Amino acid sequence: MSDLRDAALVSKAWPFEEARRLLKRYEKSAEKKGYVLLETGYGPSGLPHIGTFGEVLRTTMIQRAFELISDVPTRLICFSDDLDGMRKVPGNVPNQELLHENLQRPLTSVPDPFGTHDSFGDHNNAMLRRFLDTFGFNYEFYSATEFYGSGQFDEILLRAAERYDDIMAVMLKSLREERRKTYSIFLPIHPETGRVLYVPMKNVDGEKGEITFDDEDGREWTLPVTGGNVKLQWKPDFGARWAALGVDFEMYGKDHSTNTYIYDSICEILGVKAPEHFTYELFLDDKGQKISKSSGNGISIDEWLTYASTESLSYFMYQKPKTAKRMYFDVIPRAMDEYHQQLRAYATQDAKARVNNPVFHIHGADVPESDMVVSFSMLLNLASASSAEDKDAMWGFINKYAPDATPETHPGMDAAAGYAVRYFNDFVKPTKVYRAPTDQERRALEDLAAALGSAETALALIAAKNAAMGNEDALPEPDFGNEDFLQSVVFAIGKKYDFEPLRDWFKAIYEVLLGASQGPRFGGFIALYGVNETIALIHKALDGELS
Repeated sequence: MSDLRDAALVSKAWPFEEARRLLKRYEKSAEKKGYVLLETGYGPSGLPHIGTFGEVLRTTMIQRAFELISDVPTRLICFSDDLDGMRKVPGNVPNQELLHENLQRPLTSVPDPFGTHDSFGDHNNAMLRRFLDTFGFNYEFYSATEFYGSGQFDEILLRAAERYDDIMAVMLKSLREERRKTYSIFLPIHPETGRVLYVPMKNVDGEKGEITFDDEDGREWTLPVTGGNVKLQWKPDFGARWAALGVDFEMYGKDHSTNTYIYDSICEILGVKAPEHFTYELFLDDKGQKISKSSGNGISIDEWLTYASTESLSYFMYQKPKTAKRMYFDVIPRAMDEYHQQLRAYATQDAKARVNNPVFHIHGADVPESDMVVSFSMLLNLASASSAEDKDAMWGFINKYAPDATPETHPGMDAAAGYAVRYFNDFVKPTKVYRAPTDQERRALEDLAAALGSAETALALIAAKNAAMGNEDALPEPDFGNEDFLQSVVFAIGKKYDFEPLRDWFKAIYEVLLGASQGPRFGGFIALYGVNETIALIHKALDGELS
């Protein structure tokens, strides 16, 4: 572990860079509270989306990095702003009319449209916690409704009332002229209707900790700022929450970056040093639009986990957090394969390389071994060629390639086979378009079928290719179970028929045999699918029987 710590202290991996910055902050702090507090925020106005999960995951990676380079304890809080008034109805939930009737009420006072929880806020909080628990995060969950109502926020709310003018001065600079006339950092919760009111203050009494305002019907009310009678507007709430909890670190999306000065200033007006923060780029859908809770575009956590492992999602989240990334179904196969490539690499790496490997930041020092004897992209092509409807059918082929592998000894491989079948049937199969071969491609495919049925023919093709390339190496031993030998045969046929560039030959194989424009290393595919099965597949394609 000491080797890993030494390597981590100089690692350029972004979690360690943030962890070192956080440690420096703690060491310079005049008042050390004995731990470092990291926070993530969630607005439960809609179903949790994958960006929310990513925020917690990435913060956990920084927490894990910090714990390696320091002995200072850490805490991670996930804070839900569930006292916020529901300003619009999400388009991806049922019972729209019920929700419209409850606009402007706190999310924890809005009936659950799914009928499973006490409120819409409770439902969305439960979904978020289920997602976070699936990934084994060690976090404390805070509800704004409880935080305001229990008195935990009272000290800061009273201080905000005392320093109301200073906080308002920060906020008013950021607002248009028209909104300045009615803006207040305090949002009263109407004692009768329960609605969150966006009304100007007639008076803020800092000594008594009270606000006076007229409601929408012109009736005057005076309420204490404590006890859950008011909430703060979301920007002041951000900074005030940092002050109340003593937050040391929080990350948020680029769409918040222009508010950083506001958050920091309000936190410091309330007497607490602003935390370190990290701004990440946004996740986009397949059309390049920002993923949104209310519109439900992009891919959800449940959807990703239907087609790939939790670790592959973590791997995707780790990559380049300051670069905007499109997040839709097409990225899943690559994430699966790259994750396992990094797992295999980790086993042979030294400490310096390990702390820079994404899998270290997913698993910590306890990195498992990969049991994927076949890549995920290869499994997709196997599903395509075999029309497999379940993972048991896939195992029939996997065992030809890896006879000692079983679902019990290779649980990751077993899960991946199931993912591949589902992914193929839902996303690949509907888009498959087979085409007839050209005359050149037909002759080449006929030769490929012949070579796969005869060692003599296969070796003759390789010998002719070697001669044409001036290669005097000895011919390989014919082994139709060896993917390198099979790849040599496929390559030799491409050279014989003068495909230029050679990748056009492989593209033709994929389009004619698999109904796709790209595919796996074809020698490996033959070894997995089977030589006789591949010969039969070629004949079906040449006879026009694939569709």
